[in-house]
Formats: sequence, C-alpha cells, structure tokens
Amino acid sequence: MNSPQPFSVWAPSPARVRLALGEEIVELTRGAGDWWAPAEPVDVAASGEEIDYGFLIDDEDTPRPDPRSRRQPAGVHERSRTYDPSGFRWTDSSWTGRQLAGSVVYELHVGTFTPEGTLDAALGKLDHLVDIGVDFVELMPVNAVNGTHNWGYDGVLWYAVHEPYGGPEAYQRFVDGCHAAGIGVIQDVVYNHLGPSGNYLPEYGAYLKTEGRNTWGDSINLDGEHSAEVRRYIIDNALMWLGDYHVDGLRLDAVHALEDSSDTHLLEELAIEVAALSAHQRRPLTLIAESDLNDPVMVTPREAGGYGLDAQWSDDFHHAVHVALTGETFGYYADFEPLSALAKVCERGFFHDGTYSSFREADHGVPIDTAAMPTWRLVVASQNHDQIGNRAVGDRITEALDDDQLACAALLTLCGPFTPMLFQGEEWAASTPFQFFTSHPEPELGKATAEGRISEFARHGWDPDKVPDPQDPATFERSKLDWSETGSERGHRILEVYRQLARLRREHSALTDPAFERTRCHADERSRLFTMERGDLVVLVNFGDQPIATEVPDPELLFETEAGVEVTGNVVTLPGHAGALLRPRPSA
Repeated sequence: MNSPQPFSVWAPSPARVRLALGEEIVELTRGAGDWWAPAEPVDVAASGEEIDYGFLIDDEDTPRPDPRSRRQPAGVHERSRTYDPSGFRWTDSSWTGRQLAGSVVYELHVGTFTPEGTLDAALGKLDHLVDIGVDFVELMPVNAVNGTHNWGYDGVLWYAVHEPYGGPEAYQRFVDGCHAAGIGVIQDVVYNHLGPSGNYLPEYGAYLKTEGRNTWGDSINLDGEHSAEVRRYIIDNALMWLGDYHVDGLRLDAVHALEDSSDTHLLEELAIEVAALSAHQRRPLTLIAESDLNDPVMVTPREAGGYGLDAQWSDDFHHAVHVALTGETFGYYADFEPLSALAKVCERGFFHDGTYSSFREADHGVPIDTAAMPTWRLVVASQNHDQIGNRAVGDRITEALDDDQLACAALLTLCGPFTPMLFQGEEWAASTPFQFFTSHPEPELGKATAEGRISEFARHGWDPDKVPDPQDPATFERSKLDWSETGSERGHRILEVYRQLARLRREHSALTDPAFERTRCHADERSRLFTMERGDLVVLVNFGDQPIATEVPDPELLFETEAGVEVTGNVVTLPGHAGALLRPRPSA
C-alpha cells in the first residue's frame, strides 16, 4: 500500500486546504499530483496518543474527514482520529492462510450476528464456526457508515472500521482470533458507489463521474480525468485490508457496476497488485467478485485474457435450489422452474450462459469452458444476505420449508461441486429474519429511504403495512440472531446435519473434486427426483411429496436427511422431501 505523508490529502478541486489538528490550524501546500501537505512535518507521535483532525476546504470553517481516515469515533460527518495499525501485537505469525478450493465460507453481519453486535462479541462464537466446518468467515462491509447500524453498503469512508463494531483495533483482534482458530477472513468491500450521507469526497476531487449512475448512485470515476488517483485510492484500500489487517481475501461487491474503459480494467489491476502482495507475504490472498454478468472472464487467468480474480458468486445455483424447494417462480425465478435447471447449473456452472432470460428480456451470460475452469471458482449458497434481505419482509426459507427440505438445501450446497457459503443462522434453521435496516440521522433521508423501500414492494403487490420500515430500530433488532434457538429441537437437528456434512466433505475427496466432468446430474421432471454423481458418490434428493425408489449400484448410506431412507439391495427408497448421500459399498 502507498503511504502518503502524514496529514496529507489528495485534493485537486479546492484552491486552499488547511489542516485542523486539535485546536491548531495548519496551512497546507499544494504539491506534485495535487497532494496537499504541511510545509513542515507535523509530529504528533511523540505523545503516543491519538488525535482528532480534519481538513478545511477553501474557506469552509467546518473540518471534513480525511478520505483515508482510519477512525471516525464521532461519526462520518465529524473529524477523523489518527490510528497506527502497526501498534497492534499480532499473534498469527505462524498463520499460512487458507486456499478457497475445498473450503466452506460463512457470511455474517457483525451488527446482527450477536446480541452485542460487536467484533469482540463475534470472537466468542468462533468455536461454533469451527464445529460446523467453517474455513472462512466473510464479513459484510464494516467501513464507516452514517448512523449506528446499516447493512454496510452505504459506506462513505472506506478506510475506517465502523466505530459501533469496535473500531480498527477490535477488527485486528477479530482477525487475529480467527487465525488462532484456523479460520480465514474475507472482507466484503464496496468500490462501485458511495453512500448518501457523509460523502465529502467530491469536495476534494473527481471521485465520482459527472455523468452516469448505477443502481445505488453516481458511478465511481475509474477512467476519466484524475481517475489515476481514484483507482489508487481503491487499490490502496484493498491492500490495507490484506496488509495492515491481515485479511485473507476480499469479496468485491457488484463489480458489474464498475464502469471502466481503461486499457487495464480496475479488476485486473487489482488482481495484479494483490498477487504481488500474496507472493511477498507467502500466503494465499483471494479476490471474489459479486457479478450478475454470468461471465467467466472475471475468473479467467490473465494469461488467458481474463481479469485474473480467484472466484465469483453464482446466483444461478441459489435460484435453481430455491425454486426446486419452494416452488416460487416469480421474477427472476421464472426461468428456473424446470428441475433440469439445477442439473445444468451443477454440470456447467451457469444456467444463463447465453440463453434467453425472461426477467431481463434478453440473452444473458457466457458459457464456461468446463474443461479449463475448476468448479471451486464459483461460490454458491442456498441463502445469503441479498436473497433474504432483498425480499419484502426479509424472510428466510426456514419459514417455507420443513426440516428435511432444509437438510436437502444443505446437502446440495455442501456436497455439490462449488465452494459452499452459509449465511449466519441457517445452520440451525434460524427463525429470525434478515431485513433491510438503516439508521440515517437526517430525518429527510430516513423518510425517503423508508418510503422508497415500502413503495417499491407495494408496486409488486405487497401490503405497505407489512413491509418493515428500514428506519425503525425494531427492524434492526428483529434481524439479530437468537442463539438460544441452537438448543431447540429443530435447531439441534439442523445443526447436526451441518456437522455431518462438513465432516463428510473433509473425509471424501470426491466432494471437493474441482473437475466439472466428474459431476453428472439427472433430473426427473415427473417424479421430481434429482440425482447428482460426484465421482463415485451419489447425491439423491426427492423434491416431491411422494416416496420414490431408484437404483444405485451396491449402495452404502453415508448420510440421510431423515431416518426413513431405505436401502434394499440396489434399490434406494426416499420419502417425500428426503435426500441422501451414498457410495459404493467397500469390498469385503
């Protein structure tokens, strides 16, 4: 990561910049590349204490936060506070990292994962994650946002850890504790837009494009005038997480919204620099793209003309599993109604790989070269924050499915060919929703956010009174996990399913085999029986209500979603909604 001079700032737009440092005002001088800095070095390190500071732009008398601020103890509108990450005493010197291949990822939101909603409280749950076979935790964004609670995608100061979570030192404690438990950390980062409140970056320079917007606001300036420093701002932020905070990977939010016509796309440039850091640190550093393009260019190696990222989310798997289990076929689920959609996804990675998407009313996607690409490059889930939280009431599939169907979702996710990701609480069939919540202090913004959310779903037929108000503190409180449910009858049963499946993933190499050609599927549309062969192992799922009998050569039952699966000779009988994992019986 580049290390600008202390108390310097890139600001091509203003004619004057001053540093407000404690009670002192220091005039800054414009230098090369429009970097402003004190004429004489300002030394506050001798006191050993952190100090609050900000920048006065032109003739403004209210200090603005540092765009590269590491701490915002009073919120995103107030002064920054110095923080030296090198002062933390790490204990992970023996940590050599985790590769994504063969791993299980667990997505969590710090504010709702525990009652306390802090990084230190999350540390107390690591034994639980180890118990269910988690290799990586993926934290939803922790950058500084306006208000006390938020999903994190409204961040405006990307270098600062949200203070209610514990700030930067708590983040370092969390990563250090994860490594001690044998768990890697993936941080969700948002480089495609900035939040609606507390974004002072445009006062400093051209961080945003003057034309063009994406779904969430103005696009980031990646290819216009002054874009070189904006790109550096993003790449340095990525290197900060991986370097100063020892993070093992980044999940790059909505990369399809990164508009970049440069000769080298930002994603490729990021992959180049992260690969160099990985080589220097001698540990794997993973970049995962969230992309709705269904284009393997994201994860195609640079030598073969791709961007060189390590993996990308595949929503097609989620959609196919969700439709097969719930029967929902509205919106983008419509094309996934045939059970053969799930078979195609498992064998070829994408369902839409150049095929017509009725939701988009256009052809969508690009085929995967399954002979060249390993399956682990696709990260899949039966539940995640988007697919739950972007529903009108934030309801989980837990509400619609019985225990056996939930166990089948786990079976398909953990025994399928891809990198499985779990969403907090699914491993015990959490009844708590994950709803969209905000805490904008500005009354007008809060009202606009709430009214926009409610009216959006009202247009799709929802009763406005049933759509949770994102500004209501109760919406946030409802979304917190109830850990007492792990001791319930249902919670205990589903937890045991996840434990068993995690153990089987570690014991049977066929379940982590990355070759597409060694996954073969068959979907019987009439009986609703789905068969997936993973090498010599066979996954069976009965999506129907009635018992189904099928032949499997010399089968030995390794796992069943309920105690009603029968094996008689070569015939396996599954009750309705049941699933099983089998292997050839070992020779005597």
